[in-house]
Amino acid sequence: MTVFLAGAECPYTCSFCDLWRWTLDRPTPPGALPTQLARALQALTPPPPDRLKLYNASNFFDRRAVPAEDLPRIAELAAPFAAVTVESHANTIGPSTLEFAALLSGKLEVAVGLETIHPVAMQHLNKRLDLPRFDRAAAFLLEHNMDLRVFVLLGIPHVPVHESVEWTVKTAEYAASRGAHRIALIPVRGGNGELERLEALGDFVPPTLAQLEHALEQCRGIRSAVVTADVWDIEGLPACENCRPQRVARIQSMNLSPNPQPPAPSPCSKCA
Repeated sequence: MTVFLAGAECPYTCSFCDLWRWTLDRPTPPGALPTQLARALQALTPPPPDRLKLYNASNFFDRRAVPAEDLPRIAELAAPFAAVTVESHANTIGPSTLEFAALLSGKLEVAVGLETIHPVAMQHLNKRLDLPRFDRAAAFLLEHNMDLRVFVLLGIPHVPVHESVEWTVKTAEYAASRGAHRIALIPVRGGNGELERLEALGDFVPPTLAQLEHALEQCRGIRSAVVTADVWDIEGLPACENCRPQRVARIQSMNLSPNPQPPAPSPCSKCA
């Protein structure tokens, strides 16, 4: 079960992000997140799902976003679940992560945005993250028996179009080598204003459905992690309408099964 919680805006203004549109421009009021979570859980019918994902469009271990006094109640509400996933910038992973993990009855998984290891693009994302810092956060989680989920972007600004899939795959392989056991490939989506500015400058080209399919297919060689493609708003990815249904179905099949899939459709002029 995935629950989207409304709270304080993330302090990191990443160029690709639009999540600030669903956040508060002030600290999260104490009690707000447990109230939202309790209401969401009321919709569950027994038995509950095994996993609970709490996504607050910010960093779970930023005390401005998630007040410390709310953690015991959140953990209490999460007690029926065998595992709980939260999202966090690598910079906020540390002692507060351990404190929350100790409150949970299930295992904690932390979802971290690595985005890309492309050296130029990393410098332009405004994410304030470098590889050594990511490595330390990953090692910290593994050392303390917490799971690592990683977000990797496709079509990231400042990466040449013809290298886009290659760098997505390289980044997924890097995340897996640092202990990530689940990796989500997320196509960069416009709409936040900054991406449109970068597109006008020639620094961003929206990724296509065929690129997402190709990247996911290449990542199937990663055996130490489960790699899936994020299909949120997948219908908005550029593709011709003749190829789209088959490509979407193939991506969904690869997400759900490790078995070999039928070959991809032959490239057409609109999907190449």
